[in-house]
Amino acid sequence: MKVVLPGGTGQIGTILDRALTAAGHEVIVVTRRPTGERQVGWDGTTLGRWAEMVDGSDVVINLAGRSVSCRYTAENLRAMMDSRVTSARVVGRAIAAAAQPPRVWLQMSTATIYAHRFDAPNDEATGVIGGSETGVPDYWAYSVDIARNWERAQAEAPTPATRKVALRSAMVMSPDRGGVFDVLLGLARLGLGGPVAGGAQYVSWIHDTDFVRAVKFLIDRDDIEGPVNLASPGPLPQREFMRTLRTARGVPVGLPATRWMAELGAFALRSDTELLLKSRRVVPGRLAAAGFDFAYPEWQPAAVDLVGRARSTRSGAGRLRRFT
Repeated sequence: MKVVLPGGTGQIGTILDRALTAAGHEVIVVTRRPTGERQVGWDGTTLGRWAEMVDGSDVVINLAGRSVSCRYTAENLRAMMDSRVTSARVVGRAIAAAAQPPRVWLQMSTATIYAHRFDAPNDEATGVIGGSETGVPDYWAYSVDIARNWERAQAEAPTPATRKVALRSAMVMSPDRGGVFDVLLGLARLGLGGPVAGGAQYVSWIHDTDFVRAVKFLIDRDDIEGPVNLASPGPLPQREFMRTLRTARGVPVGLPATRWMAELGAFALRSDTELLLKSRRVVPGRLAAAGFDFAYPEWQPAAVDLVGRARSTRSGAGRLRRFT
């Protein structure tokens, strides 16, 4: 199988590239800064040699977009919007122009599209799309607009021969350096992984093994198209999420943080409190209905596995997760 990965040098791209390559598939990574023999350059805006890689491929998985790990200034929010929408559009153009288009286009999206809520989980059929909640910062609605426009760019692309799936992904938990789990584990290790602003907000997540398996599942299932939630069936409040992680790491105490303390911490980390405070209670309705079996449906065994792998990786004995 030939797979093209636009934006494939980030954390999620690295996970997929590693797993796909280990399974014997041909992987072409499309990136702004190509360095390896399997990497092809692009600007995320215009067609070029990279589009030749799309022609004749089996699968395109577009992950391109500016990282959300930044301060949510007006400039950065616009960059997030433009990088996602423009790259999705040009990928659509490349597929539309291909003499032999791929059979499936998986387009990264985000579980942030759903509303900040505590009362019920969000699946694809009954979930509430965000943007009109009260009592939250106004700019949170812009994050929802980014997700809407990201998905719309894929949906509107004229690619009738290619099945399209939008991956509404929760946070992908992997022991790789620099990823979200690495940051959370670092906070726990320092004793800072306590409740934030009370800790009632839900955390939705997916173990990297299940993320890879779900991608393969969606590639193989010709009957699934449109938005699909990639999240474990076990979201839980932030205070429980971090308590479980601390236990897995052997840290008995996690200092709580108020909202203003979270603001200071996010500023120091050059990040934003939306990532900490928005309640993302997302469940995998369509995956479950299609019979997908999660290896890690609950956080406790997932946290134990990830902590163990992180320790092994730090000692130079990390394990490779295969695309199986």
